[in-house]
This record gives sequence, C-alpha cells and structure tokens, in this order.
Amino acid sequence: MNIIKLQALLQSFFLEDFGEGDLTSQALFSEEDHAEGIFTAKADGVFSGLDVLHQGYLLANPSIQIRPMVKDGERIKKGQDLFWVSGPVQALLSRERVLLNLVQRMSGIATQTRQAVDTLCSDHTKITDTRKTVPGLRMLDKYAVTTGGGSNHRFGLYDGVMIKDNHIEHCGSIRAAVEIAKSRLGHMAKIEVETECKAQVLEAVHAGVDVIMFDNRTPEEVREFVPLVPDHIVTEASGGISLDNLHAYSDTGVDYISLGYLTHSVTALDISFNLIKGSVNHEYIGNDPHLTSAP
Repeated sequence: MNIIKLQALLQSFFLEDFGEGDLTSQALFSEEDHAEGIFTAKADGVFSGLDVLHQGYLLANPSIQIRPMVKDGERIKKGQDLFWVSGPVQALLSRERVLLNLVQRMSGIATQTRQAVDTLCSDHTKITDTRKTVPGLRMLDKYAVTTGGGSNHRFGLYDGVMIKDNHIEHCGSIRAAVEIAKSRLGHMAKIEVETECKAQVLEAVHAGVDVIMFDNRTPEEVREFVPLVPDHIVTEASGGISLDNLHAYSDTGVDYISLGYLTHSVTALDISFNLIKGSVNHEYIGNDPHLTSAP
C-alpha cells in the first residue's frame, strides 16, 4: 500500500469528521489525560487494515504506543483482541470512528474474498476484483481483496484497455476497435476485450488481444470457450457470478473470475474499540518487544 497516499486519505477523512476538534473529548479530558484502548473482533472473519491503524495513530500523535496483535489476512474469531494502543485519550477517541469505519469495511472485503476463494477451491482459477469501489477508497478496497487471498484487476481507466460492448458498437467490430487501440498505444499497454459468444471470442483471438473476458456466460459456455483461446491469451469470466454458483466455475479452466460484489456490496466486519479501565494494563505492556510508538 502507498503509505504517502494513505496518510493523505486519512488526513482528509479526519478533517471531514472532526474539523477543528472533537468537542466531546476536549470538554471531558485534558491534553495530559492518557488511556489505553483495544480493538476487538465482534464476529469471525479475516482482518485487514493494519497500516490504517498504524498511520492513523501516527498522524493523531506520534507519541501513541501501539501493539498489533494480528496480521493482515489472518483469520480472526469473535472476541479476539486485534490491536492495542496507549496515549492521549483525546487523540485515541477522536480518531476512533474513522479508523473503525475503514478497518471494518476492509475486513469485510477481506472476509468476502476469502469466502470466494474457499468456495471456488481451484488450483488454477484466481479470484479478482473490479473497479466497482467507493470513490476515494479504491486503494484500500483493492488492498483488502489481496489480504483475503484475491488479486487485483486494473486500478483505473489509466492502466489497462478494456474494450466493452459500447466501444465495439461505436467502432463497428472487435477487430476494428483493437486495431485502432493498437495504433494509438505503445506496446506496454495490455488490451482486454469483452465477449458474449463464440464468434466474438474467435474474433478477439484473431485480433491479437491480451485478455479475453467471457461476459455473463454460464459455466458450460466458459468450458466451451476456453479451448478456443491460445495459452498466451489470459481468460476471464465475469458477470452473473456469485457465491451461490461460484464453485460451478472451478473446473472451467478460465484463468480469472472477477467479482464486483467483493467491493460494491460490502458487509462490514463488526469490530469494536474500547478504553481499558485503569491507568496501566500490564498484560499488554510488560516488556513486550512488539510494543512501539506508531511507525
């Protein structure tokens, strides 16, 4: 994850939430008041968002001490402690909601991705995401997919060509669209084409594309189309695929299955943050070598 970009995102999110200050914390606590807090899982799932917590508290106050208790991509259980912090209580509480919102969403995405990977249960076919992300959160959404065991599709319109039905319609054919794109792009840009029938698959092959997507095709159709595509061309299935029918695609031979629901229909994983009673909790401090100030 790009830490500089993450810090900029977090700064904008913090500004949106507490603007010139957290009135409640400022009214109740002095700048000298310190506390400890713990993030705890309230449901089973897969954790994602360690850098978000690290960088969020670094920006809040560099003196805050932290102790990560899980890693990104780790399966977690309800009731499991995830992340310990100690520092000025104002800083801990004023960042709580923003950080929880992000980590719960990311962990929800990671959990859904792991479910998809496990359900597919394929040694060949990989799960990948799409551009169906919340604007502003794409980097975090896509990172969460990788922590759940998935892979990333293109990050935006800028890092790959995908020729879809509207492009084909306007250009007249797949071959024409590919020829135009190749004439205007350098050799480093990959070209993917969306296909819906056998004739389009063959046309895309003859046009020399890099990736062929089988759009809204049944498992039976995908099994029929895959042998038509040379090994040097990557294949992808997308559209109409959910957790309910995903396993039916496991033996189709397709290289990737892209799932929009991983990021556009997220069920946040329930995680809580609570202050620990008492001024010092030696169970978490002691001489633990993992106890550090936020990096």
